[in-house]
Amino acid sequence: MSRTVAITGNGAIAEAMRQINPDVVAAFPITPSTQVVEDFSQFVADGLVSTELVTVESEHSAMSACIGAAAAGGRVMTATSSCGMALMWEMLYVAASQRQPVVMTLVNRALSGPINIHADHSDSMGARDAGWLQLYSEDNQEAYDNLVMAPRIAEHLDIRLPVMVCLDGFIISHAVQTMKLEDDEAVRRFIGKFIPVYPLLDCAHPVTIGALDLQDYYIEHKRAQHQAIMSAKRVVQEISDEFAKSFGRNYGLFEAYRLEDAERVIVAINSVAGEVKEVVDALREKGEKVGLLKIRLFRPFPYEQIREALSGAKIVTVLDRSCSFGAYGPLFTEIRTALYDLPQKPMVYNRVYGLGGRDMLMNDIEAIFAESKQYQQNETVDKVFDFIGVRGD
Repeated sequence: MSRTVAITGNGAIAEAMRQINPDVVAAFPITPSTQVVEDFSQFVADGLVSTELVTVESEHSAMSACIGAAAAGGRVMTATSSCGMALMWEMLYVAASQRQPVVMTLVNRALSGPINIHADHSDSMGARDAGWLQLYSEDNQEAYDNLVMAPRIAEHLDIRLPVMVCLDGFIISHAVQTMKLEDDEAVRRFIGKFIPVYPLLDCAHPVTIGALDLQDYYIEHKRAQHQAIMSAKRVVQEISDEFAKSFGRNYGLFEAYRLEDAERVIVAINSVAGEVKEVVDALREKGEKVGLLKIRLFRPFPYEQIREALSGAKIVTVLDRSCSFGAYGPLFTEIRTALYDLPQKPMVYNRVYGLGGRDMLMNDIEAIFAESKQYQQNETVDKVFDFIGVRGD
């Protein structure tokens, strides 16, 4: 039986890890993901899991240990944030290129400098081309559910790639919300037994992992990675459908919130989607045709499905909580690319918000919809790219 609890996002992640009971967790705690490892280490100490918890000297070592444990034939997990993930940057690529199904919780936090410990998406967006699948979470429930699904996705034989589950630091990680924790045995039945593929410890069938790969075959291996991650769109949806049958909560590659007849749409990721929904509902009561498209799966990016979902919009505002210096925002670039082949393209523009944890308030979202309304009436966008909520404008 599921049980309803009031719990932080980090606490929910740790509970999911307890239910998954991975073979190895290697981690170096960093704010704001620290509670994940603290709580899970207590589960280890109390004998509630059979996990080997490896406390390492750095995040680079954490991911190195995860890769080694996964290559040896274990189900492996970790958690980190921001500069911690940046320190394991080299090893993110190694995990993906070796097709090791490591599952990592990334509690999104701004990258230094200046030093900042609050939420934005500069860490995960910086790693978007590392070869990991990326799932994003609006609230505690979705973070928990995404992590329950993550091992099934990572270990699927058509994928065999690492997965990061992202949630906003402090906003979700430290916020107490009421949510459902599923029955331990039901979660374990859903995930299933881990079956290693070519484990190094299978001495009867020796393999080589991490060999030198020069111009003869490097591009073929990179294409194989690309083909595997592209298969993930199908697999993520299949596993999400199975999750809905088991636990009653439905997830797609993205959430189309009141998009059926929406003319003005905001596209967003993670926790801000909750506030956008509130504003959408309020404006709908006034007769305004507005909606939200909330991204869940960012890598691989579901271009065709998003193109169809936004095909009826007149104007689209893409909110990025990270900055790609010298270019448009990373989410905006993907959305604009998705819309490029539409015969009748909506106007689309980009707003960067919330860097370093700057609040996005309800009236800020109302102002964005008011701006898009003006652009729609004028049939032109004055500023394709801009920052919002900045002092001194």
